[in-house]
Amino acid sequence: MEKRFTKIANYVAHLAGLPSTFAICCLIIMAWAISGPIFGFSDTWQLVINTGTTIVTFLMVFLIQNTQNRDGTAIQTKLDELIRAGKAHNTFIGIEHLTESEVEEIRKKCEQAAKRHDQKIADAAVKKAAAQKRGSKTRAA
Repeated sequence: MEKRFTKIANYVAHLAGLPSTFAICCLIIMAWAISGPIFGFSDTWQLVINTGTTIVTFLMVFLIQNTQNRDGTAIQTKLDELIRAGKAHNTFIGIEHLTESEVEEIRKKCEQAAKRHDQKIADAAVKKAAAQKRGSKTRAA
């Protein structure tokens, strides 16, 4: 279900952002406005556009929020990987098309790898400091 929703959300978001979609919506509004005198600017005439735009707006809010959540998480995960490794992995390209749970799994793996890396650096720094301390004691004696 999540994969199907992600595919549909990506497809609809793509269509919604096309210039032709905007042009079609403008034509619908113009046709509605022009038809006003034909229907005597009746309550039903006004209700048609109000209901239509409300339904589309309501659905698009959830669609846009879902797309932004996935994109934001994917971008953050990519940045985390760049910081952790200093070199990006090609496997991170396009993860914004994955489901939210798949992106979250990748993010957790990146965090675990960063913790392991940080621990190695800390251990190496302790060893270096201890070696320097031993070296300074031998020179002093």
